[in-house]
Amino acid sequence: MRRNHDRRVQGPRWVWLSSAAAVCLIAAAATQAAAQPAAATIAGDWEITRRPQFGSPQYDTVRFDVNADRVTGMAGGIKIEGTFRNGVIDATLQRGSDPPIGKLTGALKGGALSGEGNLGENTFTWSARRAADPPRGGPKTHVFAPTQFHNFFTSTIAPVLHVFPGDTVETRSVDAGGTDENGKRRAAGGNPLTGPFFVEGAFPGDTLVVKLNRVRLNRDSAISSGQIVASAVTPGYHRNAKFDDNFSSDWTLDREAGLARLTKPTARLKDYTVPLKPMLGCIGVAPPETASYRSGWLGAWGGNMDYNELREGATLYLPVFHPGALLFLGDGHAVEGDGELTGNALETSMEFSFTVDVIKKKSVPQPRAENAQYRMASGIANSLTDALQQATTNLARWLADDYKLEANEVAVVLGTAIRYDIAEVVDPMIHVVAKIDKKVLEPIPR
Repeated sequence: MRRNHDRRVQGPRWVWLSSAAAVCLIAAAATQAAAQPAAATIAGDWEITRRPQFGSPQYDTVRFDVNADRVTGMAGGIKIEGTFRNGVIDATLQRGSDPPIGKLTGALKGGALSGEGNLGENTFTWSARRAADPPRGGPKTHVFAPTQFHNFFTSTIAPVLHVFPGDTVETRSVDAGGTDENGKRRAAGGNPLTGPFFVEGAFPGDTLVVKLNRVRLNRDSAISSGQIVASAVTPGYHRNAKFDDNFSSDWTLDREAGLARLTKPTARLKDYTVPLKPMLGCIGVAPPETASYRSGWLGAWGGNMDYNELREGATLYLPVFHPGALLFLGDGHAVEGDGELTGNALETSMEFSFTVDVIKKKSVPQPRAENAQYRMASGIANSLTDALQQATTNLARWLADDYKLEANEVAVVLGTAIRYDIAEVVDPMIHVVAKIDKKVLEPIPR
């Protein structure tokens, strides 16, 4: 019997089609379904920035829970409760069981939230974004050739590169006077910085981890000073010292032999050499709120710490104050004695690589670092006494947290094994480092 494959016979609810026609209809249905956007949702974790009408931006994280069109969340101790309909959030703000203290409205657009609100009479605008997903293929290595350098630690400079936890950056810096490895002046003097680097996932309240994989010299000369700074000696010594303004303190770097020697030494110093120990004097993130500090400054954000243990193989831990942390690096030294006694120390250009990571929802009070031998905790303050106290406290809290030690136990360990380095005495703040040998800690369970 002959069958007409193009005939459509409608019985009660049946439709007979040819195979080709059926395929076409199925494909069309799939295309139409794909064209319909999935219902937008704000469920999950967000990073929120609140910008008051008066004052500095404030940061927090929130997890929105959505049930039908009801949405709830908690940010900074404030409960958010309301609706999310057709891409619009409309919610009240309250603390605990108290009456509402404010309101928040906003809209979802392009994967981000933004809007306005109020806490009492104080109005604000706000925005929220989800943490970016790392690209497929695992951590990347980025080769970054800087074309511009900056003389401030600040959140106002646009990032030069976005990286993810686990990524490595290979880059370079000019010397403290702004001269590169070819002797070309590239920037204004005063510790020009490379960066800032935006680390995805780093958010205020987190800790940024910076591992220095490679810190190497890339030229054979360095500049320095031939006078001890006045702040490091007694007034009488500095007043009576007969410094020769024509004394040459330029250095020649013998990278093959691993030694530095004066380029034009006096007769008494013609055989004087020092081993090369390349380091980075400046490593820091953008300071809190809208603060902006010249690259010669240092503080809780790091900065011009000039600690001679921040060299190849060291890992640095810094508090995060802004989304992305905004990491700056620079101020290479071929070698530096404790305290940077002459105000600058074998300043030279450098090439280096570092790997970043983020410790979520845990911050450090001031910079911390470690290498194969030591745990090192910074104290940065206006006086030597204050800096020592802060460094000791920083290290004590680190051991208490990691080893679950009681105060008496911390006292016994530090009282028998602590060591101090005076890292910086010539810049606007004093930097003292309290450190402990890791071998001392090996018998203590974690």
